[in-house]
Amino acid sequence: KRPGMYIGSVSINGLHHLVYEVVDNSIDEALAGFCDKIEVIINSDNSITVSDNGRGIPTDIHEEEGISALELVLTKLHSGGKFNKGTYKVSGGLHGVGISVVNALSSFLEVFVRRDGKVFRQTFSRGVPTSEVEVVGESFSRGTKVTFLADHEVFETLNYSFETLSKRLKELAFLNDKIRISIEDRRIGEEKFKEFY
Repeated sequence: KRPGMYIGSVSINGLHHLVYEVVDNSIDEALAGFCDKIEVIINSDNSITVSDNGRGIPTDIHEEEGISALELVLTKLHSGGKFNKGTYKVSGGLHGVGISVVNALSSFLEVFVRRDGKVFRQTFSRGVPTSEVEVVGESFSRGTKVTFLADHEVFETLNYSFETLSKRLKELAFLNDKIRISIEDRRIGEEKFKEFY
């Protein structure tokens, strides 16, 4: 395994790439006209939560693969293009690798999808599902929320730079009008919040 091949490095730059990869999925939903709000949170344990109000990653079973579209997106490299034209497109991200690599390089990842009136949840560890896709509630809104903890055995540091992430998110908000992006730092003693639009 050479994680650097997918994200450029295992230093703090590679760590930040993980966030950008997940955010890029939400940006794609915004570009398609389905999302206008993205929230990024640095949690107190150095996990990251990215949520949006897009359509939500599909959860139905993918005919060819025999697994849910959600699991496919999170476990198969370059699976983004496998959906029919006009359906949910998953970003290849900066290095063209997408969210499946973020999943593979995270010791824990949890995704909540709000769509079709329901809330779906699935968990993973280092790219392998640790639960099935399950319905955990009802929802009148829609969107996707991904929380991941980067693998400390892969990365040199899990200490994100609020300023570096803010700068990138500000650029993304500037380049994509009609979208509001916020970042919140919940680490003890580091509490900060910024919003860009």
